[in-house]
Amino acid sequence: MFRTLPALLALSVAGALAGCAIGPDYARPDARLQLPDQYAAAPLSAAPAVASNWWTLFGDATLDELVRQALASSPDALIAAARIEEADAVLRQVDAALLPQVDGSVAGTRNRISQTTATPIPSTAPITRSNVRMALSTSFELDVWGKLRRASEAARAQALGTRYASDTVSLSLAASVAQAYLSLRALDAQILVNTDSVTAQARSAQLTRTRFEGGIASQLDVQQAEGQLATYTAAQVQLEKNRALAENLIGLLVGQPGLKLAPADLRRLPVPAVPPAGLPSALLEGRPDVRKAETDLIAANAKIGVAKAALFPSITLTGNFGRESKDLSQLFSAPSAIWSLGAGITQPIFEGGRLRAQVDQVTAQQTQTLETYRKTVQTAFREVNDALVTVRQNAEAEDAYGKAMTAAQRALKLAQARYDGGYSPYLEVLTAQRTANDATLAWVQNRQARLSASVDLFKALGGGWKGS
Repeated sequence: MFRTLPALLALSVAGALAGCAIGPDYARPDARLQLPDQYAAAPLSAAPAVASNWWTLFGDATLDELVRQALASSPDALIAAARIEEADAVLRQVDAALLPQVDGSVAGTRNRISQTTATPIPSTAPITRSNVRMALSTSFELDVWGKLRRASEAARAQALGTRYASDTVSLSLAASVAQAYLSLRALDAQILVNTDSVTAQARSAQLTRTRFEGGIASQLDVQQAEGQLATYTAAQVQLEKNRALAENLIGLLVGQPGLKLAPADLRRLPVPAVPPAGLPSALLEGRPDVRKAETDLIAANAKIGVAKAALFPSITLTGNFGRESKDLSQLFSAPSAIWSLGAGITQPIFEGGRLRAQVDQVTAQQTQTLETYRKTVQTAFREVNDALVTVRQNAEAEDAYGKAMTAAQRALKLAQARYDGGYSPYLEVLTAQRTANDATLAWVQNRQARLSASVDLFKALGGGWKGS
């Protein structure tokens, strides 16, 4: 009989390797069946490629360094990296079940036998005995139905999904740093504009007081000028506070509390070019969150096979080889050899419907994951379309804001000249000054919105674009 066991073992292994995996094989769903071939805001032509370092398109070395620091040392980035390591460890653990487990054991015992039991031992037999045992044992479940292979497939998909999740974190983190940086630079620009207004209004208030003392201006003109100066001064304090808060936010994002950044002007930042002609909807498949949703679907699909395989018999092979002797000196002699081979089959007979309920459970989870994948793709399409519209509208609005700013500044010069010549009251100057200040700030805020919309577009595309 023992001679037939190796043959039985080889036959069983061959059957396991040739066995089919229970459960559905993954077929990629076409989640874009209901999506247009292209985005409404971009004509169709050759597809651009996605650039991972999209923030460099702003041409700002400080921004590049901040993003680099955030991706290297931010707590969110480090947490995502640790999750990748965890998922890889889970995958190795699951794959280990595909290999036999071999255990080694060494044991020694010495015991005394009672001489007063109901069945006495012969007087010539020793009452103390020793036993030494050293052996290797193994146990291996044959993956006839593909349960272990499906589990490995699910774990592999989940490990890949953690990488896409990490890419999503990196993309969101870079976008957050870029948005906070643009907000900081917009505040710098607004501070410069308001500082000019404070300086101009201070000169105007001093001139008005001089004119009042000379009997040319009225007390009303003086109070109006000083009130306007106080308003601009209060706005300056508020802008400085907002800048400090924006700087603190950037420090948190890059993992450097207390970070200080020298002032710069948003108006000096270049506007990234709009995407080239041709932005097909297929480009969104490169987004890490879309890829993560698909790996979740692959894992959910494989788990159906794991649950279904539990309904079938499990075949286990066991083996034992070693040495056993009453004396340590004879442990390695030929008569001390021991070995055993075994095979067992376990078939669920009655479990109250628990296993079939598990199949139904994972099948329902797979359906949920499929719909989540489709929703993720559709949401990605909407976000790209929204970002394209916003970029285009802000670009068109910037021209109008620029014209309004130029006209308001010219009107201020005319109003000042008319007041100096005695042709108009000082209220006309105040109104023109306020209008010019507001028009300039509105242009700066629109420029920030335009740059921020570019960041939103890069994030929605899963990165920047570059020619294919």
